[in-house]
Amino acid sequence: MSSGSLVIPFPKKSSGPQKSARTCIVLSSNSPSSHFTNNLVVSFHRTELNQILFYYGNMVSKGEWRDYAIDTGTHEAVFSIFRHSSEQPLYRIEKVPKLANKQGAYRIIGHEGQTLKRGKELSQVLKIFNKKLEDG
Repeated sequence: MSSGSLVIPFPKKSSGPQKSARTCIVLSSNSPSSHFTNNLVVSFHRTELNQILFYYGNMVSKGEWRDYAIDTGTHEAVFSIFRHSSEQPLYRIEKVPKLANKQGAYRIIGHEGQTLKRGKELSQVLKIFNKKLEDG
């Protein structure tokens, strides 16, 4: 083991008369598995999901939207909205924290790939759906 290694011991387990050996995991600072802190997953926080699901629920009750999907990754999180589950998404609400100081972490992309709105606050970006709620 190198000086940068981290040893995580597991407690002894005994199963009847046979006793198993003590096991541990060794994470070396040189091994790829030690870079787990760099591979954090971007996801939507509960308050962000509440804001999105408010609009989603209202549009479902109007019969406009019928399905959604949430994708998370190391660079972005995406909430996709579908009219039918077999189609391409009508809208994609993306959260890209890398862009928070530049263009804003949030953006809404239409079904043809065009950026409809972007901003630093999700509540401001989601206001694009207010007109859809008022119509109909």
